[in-house]
Amino acid sequence: MSTQETATETTTPKKAKNKKAAKATKPAKAKKVAKATKPKSTRSGSKAEKVLELMKRKEGATLAEIAKATDWQNHSIRGFVSGHVIKKLGLKVQSTKNEAGERTYRIVT
Repeated sequence: MSTQETATETTTPKKAKNKKAAKATKPAKAKKVAKATKPKSTRSGSKAEKVLELMKRKEGATLAEIAKATDWQNHSIRGFVSGHVIKKLGLKVQSTKNEAGERTYRIVT
C-alpha cells in the first residue's frame, strides 16, 4: 500500500446529516398577512412632484422643460417616466413628437 491509501483509510468518515429530521423539528411558520397599501403619491416639493405637475398640464411638458425644472438628463427623465410614473404610479402617459422633433409627455386621465 502507498502512503496515500493508508491516509484515507485511517481517517473517520464524516457523519451524514439527517435533513428530514432537522426539518421536522422546526416550528411551523406563521402565514404572512398582506399589508394595507397606501395610495401612491410623491412628497410635496420634490422633483418628482414638479415633473408630475408639468405633465398634468393640458399641453403636457417637453423633455427640455422637464430637464430645466429638475436638472435631470434626458435619459433620466425617460427612465422616471417609464419606471416611476407608468409602472409604480400606474398613470397613463401620452408621448408625442412635434414637427421640430421635440418629445412631449402628458398624463392622460
